[in-house]
Amino acid sequence: MLKIGLTGGIGTGKSTVSKILFVAGFKILDADLVAKQVLATYPEILERVKIEFGEGFFDWRGEFRRKEFGNHIFRFPKQRIKYEAIIMPYIKEEIQEAFKRYEANGESLVILDAPLLIETGLYKEMDYIILVWTDNRTQIQRVKIRDKISNLDAISRVNSQMSIEEKKQFANIIIDNNGEVSKTETQVKDIVEFFKGLG
Repeated sequence: MLKIGLTGGIGTGKSTVSKILFVAGFKILDADLVAKQVLATYPEILERVKIEFGEGFFDWRGEFRRKEFGNHIFRFPKQRIKYEAIIMPYIKEEIQEAFKRYEANGESLVILDAPLLIETGLYKEMDYIILVWTDNRTQIQRVKIRDKISNLDAISRVNSQMSIEEKKQFANIIIDNNGEVSKTETQVKDIVEFFKGLG
């Protein structure tokens, strides 16, 4: 079974590309969904969060204040690294299990949609890596509009990740998503043809 990694930076339009690939008939394994699932499945993760980061990120009912916590770890990279060290082993294990299930079901190709594909080392297990690219200014602008945050917050979110230029050296295929959606769709269509040809 071919494992394809799909990645990009925040605001590059990776989700748009993922949707086009899904509509084209590919199986998509979404790492962000896996992250939400492990929080629900393994209560010990949030227990560790409470101990390591304090109870301020939980409301009076004990519910996790995900958005506030997200803003906090984006602002302080060392805190984000600390959180990732807690949750990432669970995410990786669930992804491995999902790949095994797909393979057992006879799938020939599965795409892992993962924003931190390169940073977490998951890229090493992929046969191909697709990077969705935009320039820095476009990235910041999109994050600002999408998340309804200030320019400064958008910049800190973009800067909290590995730069998109650095990610280029890990990619086999680069999608330029700087312009019109129609241009992106054309590039994705070519990729679809390429992968269907491999099958």
